[in-house]
Amino acid sequence: MTQDIKKVVLAYSGGLDTSVILTWLKDTYHCEIVTFTADIGQGEEVEPARAKAQQLGVKEIYIEDLTEEYIRDFVFPMFRANTIYEGEYLLGTSIARPLIAKRLIEIANETGADAISHGATGKGNDQVRFELGAYALKPDVKVIAPWREWDLTSREKLLAYAESNGIPIEAKRKGGSPYSMDANLLHISYEGGQLEDPWCEPEESMWRWTVSPEAAPDTAESIEIEFNQGDPIAINGKALSPASLMAKLNELGGKHGIGRDDIVENRYVGMKSRGCYETPGGTILLKAHRAMESLTLDREVMHLKDELMPRYAKLIYNGYWWSPERLAMQTLIDQTQANVNGVVRLKLYKGSVSVTGRKSEKNSLFDETIATFEDDAGAYNQKDAEGFIKLNALRLRIQAKQRS
Repeated sequence: MTQDIKKVVLAYSGGLDTSVILTWLKDTYHCEIVTFTADIGQGEEVEPARAKAQQLGVKEIYIEDLTEEYIRDFVFPMFRANTIYEGEYLLGTSIARPLIAKRLIEIANETGADAISHGATGKGNDQVRFELGAYALKPDVKVIAPWREWDLTSREKLLAYAESNGIPIEAKRKGGSPYSMDANLLHISYEGGQLEDPWCEPEESMWRWTVSPEAAPDTAESIEIEFNQGDPIAINGKALSPASLMAKLNELGGKHGIGRDDIVENRYVGMKSRGCYETPGGTILLKAHRAMESLTLDREVMHLKDELMPRYAKLIYNGYWWSPERLAMQTLIDQTQANVNGVVRLKLYKGSVSVTGRKSEKNSLFDETIATFEDDAGAYNQKDAEGFIKLNALRLRIQAKQRS
């Protein structure tokens, strides 16, 4: 089996796991390695990965800033559907994986590699997301998942392997996070450590992006978000690129203690997992987008979207971003957004986001002459409601007569 692999593209962070994987791939498969490191807004320098890869003998090294593509082509389309998994999770990790899979395959094609590799474990969702994406885009690609093959099943074994093979590993900073963390421009997640006990409250020191609601400013802040065809394009009248807009919302949300979640979720592989998430900008954006739709979308279109959303969310969570059913649903969702244009005003205060106004100059379906509690000057004939009610009550009346 190992003789079939000539070149592998490795999703490489430069940390302990992927540095060990890089050497292990060479030793096990005797193949050439191409490394790919993506900047998707995780807030850490990615360039040091280049020096580490060079030190380990890698000649083809890809380090790319994908933040704009990530927000524009993955996060924003997901938010057009108001997507939430299991009623709480804004899918910050899930939505990043199809982009990484896409670039892994593109680089494999560019470099003539016949395999890709990743550092996801055999217990989690990410292995599924990476590999489903890869197979959807390159059906015959070979996938190497070391955590499902090797016997390096603990940090101690990884460190011992690194030491015996001369792999440079930076010592973990004293006082560093005891949690398994994953960050990108949409969110940061925390797992492991004391969080493995669902009853254990997260330490305040764990959170990186948000202040506690109790410590947030005592004065509320009002902001305005402008939408064009369902996507946010400006904050307080200032046009921003997708990545810059999300970064600004993260800053505003973090300042006001918005976007913390503590969730027990159902992983696709079958187990329950407890995770904590910070999604300050996404929490604000979700509230604003729903408010914009409330003014500009037809009732039945809104209800149809709400019915489809849990299915759409599950597809993203389980790794089916490139599936035909997700693409078909996206076409429908995007078609509904043509008239989702206007401005939403929100109040940010101590962990909460409240809508205080919404307007759409061209696409509002709110007709004040009909909705008013004052004299509507004949715009709505209230007598029409009697027949409407009786027709809708007909089946209820028939059932009631049968029971009596």
